[in-house]
Amino acid sequence: MRLERLNYNKIKIFLTFDDLVDRGLTKDDLWQDSIKVQQLFRDMIDEASEELGFEANGSIAVEIFSIPAQGMVVIVTKDHADVDVDDEFLDDYIEMKVTLDESDDLFYEFSSIEDVIQLAGRLFLLNITDGKLYSYNNRFYIHFDEKIDLYKEHFIAVVAEFGNPATITTHRVHEYGKLLMDENAIQQLYEYFIKK
Repeated sequence: MRLERLNYNKIKIFLTFDDLVDRGLTKDDLWQDSIKVQQLFRDMIDEASEELGFEANGSIAVEIFSIPAQGMVVIVTKDHADVDVDDEFLDDYIEMKVTLDESDDLFYEFSSIEDVIQLAGRLFLLNITDGKLYSYNNRFYIHFDEKIDLYKEHFIAVVAEFGNPATITTHRVHEYGKLLMDENAIQQLYEYFIKK
């Protein structure tokens, strides 16, 4: 399990499928409201409290995104609008609003263009030239075709060295971001920045 604070009231938790198996869960279990799933959420919140100082009392929104061959991204947002609850009960009170989403998109986020260029160098050598490159909110995004020729888990392992699965939708980045390369982004990046 990997945790990251996004802002004062929001965290991102990345769970691999191995993390789920270790807890006796499958991906399909997350779509149900079982005792095991509730315990998983409590464990995640406890770990976030310990590692990030993220105290989730009162109402929280939980968004779960399934990412092909990798695992799940869970976004937890605290709602500070709940003031009706007495302070003495806050420690035991957590109300969750859960949103589940499953996507087949191979859509990745990168913190710098240098990460994208390094990735292009690795993928080009593996005969992958596809991709659309976007920029949005000082980050870079690549949307890959679902029909990647390379064995998908190997491809994902290579991409994970340089970036993370995006937790926002391709539609949002397409609508509000800037399209930098419409097609064959990996090939273009390789030719512009790496090829000598």
